[in-house]
Amino acid sequence: AVVSTQSTGEAVVTHTDFIKLAITSTVSSVASEKRFPSHITVRELKGKLEMITGASMDSMKIELFNDQNKSIGKLTDDDAVLKNVLANDVRLHVTDPSAANFEDTSAVEKYEMPTEEYEKREDSVQAFKKRNKMGRFNPEVQAKLAAQAEENKEKALKMNIGDRCEARTPKAPIRRGEVMFVGEVEFKDGYWVGIKFDEPVGKHDGVVQGKRYFTCDNKYGGFCQPRFVEVGEFPPELDFSDDEI
Repeated sequence: AVVSTQSTGEAVVTHTDFIKLAITSTVSSVASEKRFPSHITVRELKGKLEMITGASMDSMKIELFNDQNKSIGKLTDDDAVLKNVLANDVRLHVTDPSAANFEDTSAVEKYEMPTEEYEKREDSVQAFKKRNKMGRFNPEVQAKLAAQAEENKEKALKMNIGDRCEARTPKAPIRRGEVMFVGEVEFKDGYWVGIKFDEPVGKHDGVVQGKRYFTCDNKYGGFCQPRFVEVGEFPPELDFSDDEI
């Protein structure tokens, strides 16, 4: 409270004290910090919280949490004065069964446009790419991808299970291993080569997206596009690290 003196010399007490509170709710888990006059009642507080959270003051429930996020009680007396029941920096969590939760969209029915209808739209991202010949709608890109697919197929058909090989994937070190699978796969288009590497430099044990294509120890398996794989006399590299100090 602040004491002010009028011209008559009388002391007048005015309530200007505030309580700082953090507010969360079932509508939003993000806390907002607000200051409320300490002399208002819980009912008046609910009226203000209704504007902040969207919860109805007639049905809202308020639970109190300390700075350790531990529940320390509930505000149940609408006639109680805030300064008598609350302290600074308490978090108020507002719940209201009748309020909509705008953060949870799992129960919201979603519209999925049929592919045929999307193809006809002139204002879609796909239509924009078509008009500007971008990405897969660029003839040059399509020609390049087709050439790569044909190269992959031609090289794959010349490989055999058990061939020794070197994987020469761009931006990766050369890795040696054994061809374990050659052919088309479910996780990507075109032909791929499954390799059991000599060292644990792979990504899996021959299983990709739940389907087993070959068997090896974990982290020894990998898939490469055939155009990045060379087969030939590539014996396992010997490790002499234990013979040197």
